[in-house]
Amino acid sequence: MAEKKKKEALSTEEKIITAARKLFMQKGYDATKTRDIAKEAGINLALLNYYFRSKEKLFELVMEENMGQFMMVIGNIVNNEETSMEQKIESLVANYIDMLTRVPDMPLFVMTHMKNNPQRLKMRERFLGSHFMKQVQEGIKKGEITPINPVNIMINIVGLTIFPFIGRPMIQNNNGITTEQFNALMQERKKLIPKWIGAILKAK
Repeated sequence: MAEKKKKEALSTEEKIITAARKLFMQKGYDATKTRDIAKEAGINLALLNYYFRSKEKLFELVMEENMGQFMMVIGNIVNNEETSMEQKIESLVANYIDMLTRVPDMPLFVMTHMKNNPQRLKMRERFLGSHFMKQVQEGIKKGEITPINPVNIMINIVGLTIFPFIGRPMIQNNNGITTEQFNALMQERKKLIPKWIGAILKAK
């Protein structure tokens, strides 16, 4: 009997998380209400509150899940020994933009998460010890890449891809563009950002 109740509880939690994931992706954090999540999960609000006391906790679980999957993809990209440095930059930018287009509330989560738990993302360790950085260092030795602090490379890639999403409301309102038009601009940046990074790295 105890085992059955445990499985039922797990099933209910999974239903809630699945519903929350769907609604957060579709509507964003602010527009998603706990009653919407309960309705989507096919349960009453009291039961949702029993398992998860706040929308914030559900949002954190969903974002942690997305971030974990994304970091795994990033790790695979920067450690792929069969791709060039340029190909890695293109893949990093494309994956960042695709993720942020799919999960528009991710920048908010990342900023809060990094402020409260900077050690948990460990992006610096993933980046600096990667095959990508070995390629950069080799390029510097050969005189093909201008000597540059590797942290600046990471800042440029992340900043150029993430900032437009953080400033999305301002960008859309000030320029009178729709969400579709904004997303089209971001798709254009998939091609532009690698060129900008390449120009920065190229030895003079």
